[in-house]
Amino acid sequence: MDMMIILFTLGVSFLLAALLGPICIPLLKRMKFGQQIRTDGPQSHLKKSGTPTMGGIIIMLALLIAFLNFADKTADFWVLLTASLGFGLVGFLDDYIKIVFKRSLGLTARQKLFGQLLFSVIVCALLYQMHHSTEIIVPGTSWSFDMGWFYYPFVVIILFAASNSVNFTDGLDGLLAGTSAIAFGAFTIVALQVSAYGSAIFSAAMIGAVLGFLIYNAYPAKVFMGDTGSLGIGGGIAAVAILTKMELLLILIGGIFVLEMLSVILQVGSFKLRGKRIFKMSPIHHHFELSGWSEWRVVSTFWAVGLVFAVLSLLLIRVF
Repeated sequence: MDMMIILFTLGVSFLLAALLGPICIPLLKRMKFGQQIRTDGPQSHLKKSGTPTMGGIIIMLALLIAFLNFADKTADFWVLLTASLGFGLVGFLDDYIKIVFKRSLGLTARQKLFGQLLFSVIVCALLYQMHHSTEIIVPGTSWSFDMGWFYYPFVVIILFAASNSVNFTDGLDGLLAGTSAIAFGAFTIVALQVSAYGSAIFSAAMIGAVLGFLIYNAYPAKVFMGDTGSLGIGGGIAAVAILTKMELLLILIGGIFVLEMLSVILQVGSFKLRGKRIFKMSPIHHHFELSGWSEWRVVSTFWAVGLVFAVLSLLLIRVF
């Protein structure tokens, strides 16, 4: 029965996203919510200027409706919604300011930090209220250690790192939609194994939502998800990792996101310290583009690598 609910949730979420696309995309066009393309990026991306963005609304709506209908309203339910919709709201405000007020950077760094911190603190309060374990499990071993009160700052770090690394990954048509579907697929299996049914249903709803969105986001994209989608996805995947007590496994399941974030950190650090860049452009997916790879080749390769990370993660915790 649990598997039937999971599959039904995924299917409903997929259909909702697929049906919302033809409604939301023309609306975004009429409201002139077009993407502004970086002039210092790959020149092939300039033709994408004006493509509707903020399509993450499609993902968040499909996720919300499916999750509300199939999940029990437990404490886990509220943690998952707060993390995904809360971070998605921060992303929505960022997108809205960029487009409506023509501010290329959207929210200031301080404003975005405050928004992410606010919802991270709410998540921590919910975890404390539900007596969520502060123990950290080392995947693939019998080792664990209790962080005590230090666990809550750790949760904040996970939420910040996941949301921002996922945000870095959203740079090519279909890249984030595909890699996040794979990562949530792995977490669906993990959640079922540890009997975290709320997280399993949430993950399934997210898979359906991003795959339904992928219909319109695959190359050549008719719509971009914007920070509305990427921050919401990042907050959601962090919450699932926390609730399933697989905080450390997130590093491997989300290996693509980690690589994207590391490429930015290394690029900035190298330029500041040595005055030299390591990559032709960061995040690293742009490096491969500027090295002559087609956009589809980069995206399909990253999907394949993401799948390898997901399988290795499941092997590590002996799911297979």
